[in-house]
Amino acid sequence: MGLFESVSRLWWMTPAAALSVALPFAVMAEDAPAVGKSLEEQLQLCGACHGVDGNSTQPGTPSLAGQPELTIVNQMIYFRERLRRNDVMTPQARGLSDSDIQALAAYYAEQPIAGPEGEPDDDLMRRGQALSDAQRCASCHGSGYAGRAQMPRLAGQREDYLVDSMQAYRDRTRGGPDSTMIDIMRGASDEDIAAMAHYFAYYQ
Repeated sequence: MGLFESVSRLWWMTPAAALSVALPFAVMAEDAPAVGKSLEEQLQLCGACHGVDGNSTQPGTPSLAGQPELTIVNQMIYFRERLRRNDVMTPQARGLSDSDIQALAAYYAEQPIAGPEGEPDDDLMRRGQALSDAQRCASCHGSGYAGRAQMPRLAGQREDYLVDSMQAYRDRTRGGPDSTMIDIMRGASDEDIAAMAHYFAYYQ
């Protein structure tokens, strides 16, 4: 099988399956700063944006603490194989080995969740809950929105990141092989998205 055919097949495989056929070519360090570094060094690089313990304090940057391990593995593979593109994460993930990705995912999955600061808004919580119930968000994201398998945890996630993500799905600007969220968020108003993001961020 040629190189081009191997890459093409990744589009039709689950990310977990893609681990076994990921491209083994070398990558220059300036294009992939985490390649060849120890787990501790890679965690320092990741922590600059996602927080040392996976609880992000950077606006628009997701927390990784408590995310299901497979969720992190899948998203890192999407970035590595350019199935999902991001100006920051695509070069960060480029060239990482399967074992690198699995070690990072295992670390962050075990980290405790800090959760948001401040107090929730009662009106937004009620509206967000009603919208989430109507969309049956827990049917995919799990009981308590804790995530499961490849489905990300929503509870305790940064509110601004949740807003940005849902708006990107609605506006069809977030790429990746899975189009489920694009269908779910179609036609959602900014007000509805804000309420759901607030509800998930403060959910306990």
